[in-house]
Amino acid sequence: MSEARLQREAQFHNKAFSEKTRATVGKFYAVARASKQLYHELLLQNCAAKRVLEYGCGAGSRAYDLGRAKAAVTGIDIADGAIAMAKEKAAAEGLSDLISFEVMNAEALNFAKESFDLVCGSGILHHLDLKKALSEIGRVVKPDGRVVFYEPLGHNAFINLYRRLTPNLRTPDEHPLRREDLKLLYRFFDQVELRYFHFFSLFAVPLHAFPGFAAVLGTLDALDRLLFRVPFFKKQAWVVVIQLSRPKLDQSS
Repeated sequence: MSEARLQREAQFHNKAFSEKTRATVGKFYAVARASKQLYHELLLQNCAAKRVLEYGCGAGSRAYDLGRAKAAVTGIDIADGAIAMAKEKAAAEGLSDLISFEVMNAEALNFAKESFDLVCGSGILHHLDLKKALSEIGRVVKPDGRVVFYEPLGHNAFINLYRRLTPNLRTPDEHPLRREDLKLLYRFFDQVELRYFHFFSLFAVPLHAFPGFAAVLGTLDALDRLLFRVPFFKKQAWVVVIQLSRPKLDQSS
C-alpha cells in the first residue's frame, strides 16, 4: 500500500470513528442478520486458547467476543484513532490481558510465519491490494488454521447505484469484491468456501424501524437461501462470507 493511500485510508477511518460519519448505513446492516450470525459463529468455533488476528478494529470488531471466549486476540488497523478507541474498550471490559491492538499496514504484517490459528475481518479486504493481503494472510496463518472474512460484493446494479449516490461514505481506493477477486482466493488457499447473502432481504431496509420487521426479514432470508442455490444469482448478493483453509506454500498457481 503506497504511503499516499495509507494516509487516505487512515484519515478517512479516523474521521469515521470519531465523527460517526457512517451511522446512516445502520438501516442497511439491520437486514444483515443472517450473514452476521454466520460470521460470528465461524469465528467462535473452537476458539478458546487459539491465537487470532483480526483485520480492522472498528465498530464491528469481534475481538471482544473472541476475548470473552478465551481466545488470545491481536487486532490491527491503519487508523490510530480506531486503535486508541479499541484499547479503551478492551480495558473497560477487563479484556486487556487477552486482547492487544496495533497500528499496522495489513499488506505488510509485522508477524512471523504461521503465527495465528485464525485470521478474520469484516469489511476490510475490499480496502486492500488483495494479492498482497492474501499473501500475508497465507503467510501468518498456521497450516491447519482458518481464515474468515465478511465482505461486500460489487455486481448488484441497485447496490452500486446507492454507492455512486453516496461517495462520501467510502474511500476513493476501496472496491467491493467482484468475481475476479473471488477467483484470486484459490491462488492462495486450497480450500475456499463462499456463502452468499442478501438480495431479497434488502427489500426489508425501509421496514427496519417498524413492527413485524423480524418476521418479514425471516421470510426474505428464506427466499435468499433458495435464490443463492442457483450459481447464476450468487454474484447479485450484497455480502459474501469467506472461509479459507490450507494455505498454499506455492502461490504462483
